Amino acid sequence: MHPRSRLKRSDFSQRNKIKKPHKLNLKNSARKLFSNPKKKLLYLVIIIFVILIIIPPATYLYFANDLKSKDSIMNRQETGLTLLDRNGQPFYTYDLAKTITYVPISDIPVNTQHALVAAEDKTFYTDPGFSITGIIRAFLSDIFAGRIVQGGSTITQELAKNAFLSSSQNILRKYQELVLAAELTRRFSKQDILELYLNSVYFGEGAFGIENASETYFGIPANQLDLAQSAVLIGVLPAPSAYSPLSNSPDLAKERQKIVLQEMVDDNYITQDQATNAENETLTYNTAAAQTQSILAPHFALYIRDQLFNEYGEEEVVRDGFRVTTTMDRNLQQYAEQAVKNQVENLRYDHATNGAAVALNPKNGQILAMVGSYDWTDPKFGQTNMAITPRQPGSSFKPIIYSRAFEDDLVTPATILQDVKTTFPGNYTPHDYDYRYRGDVTVRRALANSLNIPAVEVMEKVGVPNGLDQAQKMGITTLESASHYGLSFVLGSGEVPLLQMTNVYATFADQGVYHDTTDVIQIKDKYGDTVKAPTNYFAFLKDLNPYNWFSSGSDHNGQQIISQDAAYLITSILSDNAARAEEFGSALTINRTAAVKTGTTDDFKDALTLGYTPSFVVGVWVGNNDDKPMDNIAGSLGAAPIWRNIMEYYLADVPNETFPMPSDIVTEDVCPYGQYTPGYMEYFIDGTQPDSCDTPTAYPTFTPAPTVPTPTNKPGPTNTPAPQPTNTPMPQPTDTPIQTLPTQTLPLPTVQINH
Repeated sequence: MHPRSRLKRSDFSQRNKIKKPHKLNLKNSARKLFSNPKKKLLYLVIIIFVILIIIPPATYLYFANDLKSKDSIMNRQETGLTLLDRNGQPFYTYDLAKTITYVPISDIPVNTQHALVAAEDKTFYTDPGFSITGIIRAFLSDIFAGRIVQGGSTITQELAKNAFLSSSQNILRKYQELVLAAELTRRFSKQDILELYLNSVYFGEGAFGIENASETYFGIPANQLDLAQSAVLIGVLPAPSAYSPLSNSPDLAKERQKIVLQEMVDDNYITQDQATNAENETLTYNTAAAQTQSILAPHFALYIRDQLFNEYGEEEVVRDGFRVTTTMDRNLQQYAEQAVKNQVENLRYDHATNGAAVALNPKNGQILAMVGSYDWTDPKFGQTNMAITPRQPGSSFKPIIYSRAFEDDLVTPATILQDVKTTFPGNYTPHDYDYRYRGDVTVRRALANSLNIPAVEVMEKVGVPNGLDQAQKMGITTLESASHYGLSFVLGSGEVPLLQMTNVYATFADQGVYHDTTDVIQIKDKYGDTVKAPTNYFAFLKDLNPYNWFSSGSDHNGQQIISQDAAYLITSILSDNAARAEEFGSALTINRTAAVKTGTTDDFKDALTLGYTPSFVVGVWVGNNDDKPMDNIAGSLGAAPIWRNIMEYYLADVPNETFPMPSDIVTEDVCPYGQYTPGYMEYFIDGTQPDSCDTPTAYPTFTPAPTVPTPTNKPGPTNTPAPQPTNTPMPQPTDTPIQTLPTQTLPLPTVQINH
């Protein structure tokens, strides 16, 4: 400081002591505010109380204009469901837009009104718009179910929800529903509310309101409905798609009718004699009103529709006009449908009447094609979706058990198994499909040629409980407990849908990574807004159920559920054309590297072929819906031609892909006849390989080295021709002309094949 300066040193020191104002930090303030547990609880209660106070007036003000009159409450225009392929082209519609025909309560029969109140809301005439006991009862039911199974809503609440709110399940929406129900009760009489509800509720088959429903189901106006018809219409309300007598068996609607009539008797609306007379009345339904299903992919469309109804509720899907972009590849779907139809028609004289096929993308689980039957229009067999119907998979189940044996280091591809007559525990004596015995065989040879006795030996090593665990990890949900199965479990004695079996092979294709199968890419409503998956704010109910405290979850989507090493060994064997040639020749060989396995059940009731490349998986089933046996039609003869044609069609413009080998897989020369005889190269998980050919692996019959075919310019094997579409032209890919299918049928093999 300059000596003559008038500033004193103390002035600087005092200035430096002046505190700067603190910058407001909301995060720190909130942390301090809630640091005390007692304060935290107090503030939480205050916040909840404020929200409960604010919601009623806010809800009222928001919907004030819509609560003025009946007309403002009614939404006269509704839309339906539209499904689009992955490129945005529609292929299926359901319950398209219809205009509600509004009828006054005086034109709605009293029996219809009483049926609704008796079945849906017994305290309707006395409650304030909501029922506390109903809410408590529903809450307890939801706890034990672990999900929402009862809503506890009154007729007035349902009207409020349908007219003003979304169908999402959350506490805020439920509270708003109660507020609006109370306001509706204050503004309108009970008869007005009943009139509004009966004119807006969804009855299924595209019918909103009692007038449309009466015309749709019975072909008459609502004022002509009798007691029996009224009970049927009210009976379908809980689940219209499940109970509609137009789309389902009328027996289901009849059962619902009986329930409604009994409720009316219990509430003294009708006598028991009136109920009995109504039950005995023969009803004539307006079958002409039933929806015409799409020509393309009807089973796939209904499969998606039912999933949407289950997830969002049928009324929300139809009322909000869902437009769903699916994963379906239109060209592939058309080709697969025709390939299945042609092959089944070729096999009609061999007593095969139906077939199904599924194509997946193993990288993400997307369903690219689903063929549920050979012909949707066949009234006897066509309308059952065999792609999702559980059937015995036969030997196609074996890779699941072998993969567990590889993971647990119980066997290697070079392990020697015994293909000799063997009686296993339980006095079980299996045999191979040709009743021959081959002596010592390697695991590679046994699996590649689908030998049964060695497979049962592996099953004994693995154990049925572990095999069942492996199958369930890979997405199979239809199997029972291990006590239901014996060692024949490895031969496919449990029933599994083709879709799930195909996804098992997709897991092998994606190096052991499991993906849930998916069929939807995007959902938008009638306003063009994206529909999100419903958030279940009541998921905590599952944790309140004591049963769930002792059960484990099984959500493996996108997870490595089997090791890359085990998956690779399975793929190596299933793609080994040379090892398989002993029994199959080139019947399963296509023009590129592919892994494939067949399956045939006892008495030739089911024939399957499933196979894959790294990017494409196809599963095929051929058989009879009624379990009647076919005439010696094995998987390699009945299903393989369809599999081969679909694979080569879809992959025609795709470069040949090889299966990547994991870093823990090593190769080693093995000497099946001892160290002084020729050996071959085999794959092993590192640490399980023999030291060298100086330590031979015993004396199996020689198995050639794993090989892969060389792609050719002309797709399709030369010695195993497949059926050709005869009437309907095949869909054309955008870039390359379609592959035509040869007209010849497969020649019968010289040796009976039952894999």
